[in-house]
Amino acid sequence: MISTTYSLHHIHHDTRFGFDADDYSRFKFGDGAVSKDFGTALAEGFINDYLATNPVTRQIVVISSPYSFIPTATFAMKDWFVYRLNHWLAEKGLPVVQETKVHRTITYKEDYGELNAEQRMNLIGNDRFHIDKDFLTGKTLIFLDDIRITGSHERMIMKMVKAYGLDNDIHMLYFAELMNKDIHPNVENYLNYHHVKSIFHLEDIIKSGDFRINTRIVKYILNYSFDGFSLFIENQSAAFAEQLYNMALGNGYHTIEAYEQNLTFIKQQLLEPSALEKMGE
Repeated sequence: MISTTYSLHHIHHDTRFGFDADDYSRFKFGDGAVSKDFGTALAEGFINDYLATNPVTRQIVVISSPYSFIPTATFAMKDWFVYRLNHWLAEKGLPVVQETKVHRTITYKEDYGELNAEQRMNLIGNDRFHIDKDFLTGKTLIFLDDIRITGSHERMIMKMVKAYGLDNDIHMLYFAELMNKDIHPNVENYLNYHHVKSIFHLEDIIKSGDFRINTRIVKYILNYSFDGFSLFIENQSAAFAEQLYNMALGNGYHTIEAYEQNLTFIKQQLLEPSALEKMGE
């Protein structure tokens, strides 16, 4: 068993990242075009920096960051990572990628990006990750995530690996990694919200024609102040409101008190055909 970590961008400064902070923020809130750019770039970096000299001949399984029902932003990036990697594998006559999922059991409303290392572990430490062990037998695993800040999620993944007794070769891949430990972990929030300063900054992402819903945007909308939320949601299409509601239920957000008012408002909109027709006009 080998275990390696690869990150495309290394963060040494709290305002210079090697990539556009606005793009990263848009990616975190569902911009599919940026997801494509990030996923493709990560695949090309991994191919050139690692696979070109350390080819993997076993079946590769790519695994996006853990989620319950609503995928994370990484899931959209994962698609394009796999597409680009498959091109290279096919050219080399190697098996193309398989995929599987890490299931997680706990959902929370806290904003992970603003927490320090200890708070992050306290928040996710009681979570349980689950994976299909039998499907992974004899295969090389690539765990994909967008950014490594404190390594808390990686430790949870490796805890799962140990619990399941996995002896696979494992590669942990990130679009970016915080290398300077003097920088507070909340630099992640600086990146997450660099473009999205309010709920109304989601408009151009949602209506871009390449929107990929994820946990962050759903939680952000449901947790927003009701006055701003109601103005925002009434300007969205019925299809978006329905998708938002269905995703929220799928993740169990109807059981979280902080989301109740906004979620109830969406439900009422969906149950009133006249209101539904007006949405997005």
